[in-house]
Amino acid sequence: MNPTRALWMCLFLVAAVFCAPGNAADPVTFDGGRAFEHVRALVGFGPRPPGSSALEQSRQYIRTQLGAMGVKVADQRFEASTPLGAVPMVNLRATIPGVRPDRLVIGGHYDTKLFRQFRFVGANDGGSSTAFLIELARVLKARKNPLTIELVFFDGEEAFIDWVGTDHTYGSRHYVKEATRTGELSSIKAMILVDMIGDRDLNVLREPRSTTWLTDLIWESAKALHLGAYFLDERLDVEDDHVAFLHAGVPAVDIIDLDYAPWHTPEDTLDKVSARSMEIVGAVLLDALPKIEARLIGVKR
Repeated sequence: MNPTRALWMCLFLVAAVFCAPGNAADPVTFDGGRAFEHVRALVGFGPRPPGSSALEQSRQYIRTQLGAMGVKVADQRFEASTPLGAVPMVNLRATIPGVRPDRLVIGGHYDTKLFRQFRFVGANDGGSSTAFLIELARVLKARKNPLTIELVFFDGEEAFIDWVGTDHTYGSRHYVKEATRTGELSSIKAMILVDMIGDRDLNVLREPRSTTWLTDLIWESAKALHLGAYFLDERLDVEDDHVAFLHAGVPAVDIIDLDYAPWHTPEDTLDKVSARSMEIVGAVLLDALPKIEARLIGVKR
């Protein structure tokens, strides 16, 4: 074969590979359908309160899904003192390396509230945040991240009896306590929390105790993407897993839709969850992420 012709054929083949649809160079976007299938799998394990075998199945599912993406997951095991006695709990910490070792934590809880009166599978309340983080890991793994991103699946967010005193947010409070003890807290530049973001009638309100500039950047992205109808300017005070980070001086924001009729009822089932809602939140958060990172890289706490 003529050397010149051979060279041109090689160039043609290289171009065909890199320009083909679905090539790895194409941008990876958040897929609500994938997230929904994760919710389906989690709901299939049944009620998932802390210390249950179903929650252990959820942990194994999370590890398997993230492991297949090449994302490393570490267990943070601890024993929580609850009104029902000592309960073993596990936070799952998934790390996606970035250019810098400083971390952005994106978290959500993966437990469901304990109910003995009825079967509670928590499709939205516990299921949607878990599924969202698994799908977000797939997107972030394909991205060049200026900061290391740690996805944290918090155990024990729900109260065992009533949401009073310290009967709630066991996992996030333990995480912050340990980060303070080990000195890791200084490397955490911000925290983004997602909770109950699968509601078919998505209405995310501004959580007033959340850090203002973080909230503003996310809401600006929603408006820029013409999704402002889902991220409203109304305010609703919510005590959630982000509060422990705020108390420790870490900028934090809670993305939550608490306007959800099936909340803490047996009706919080798979049919109440929307792939589209999770995709909306994913699109908004990913659009805001570069602006958040730019702000954090220039900020020293």
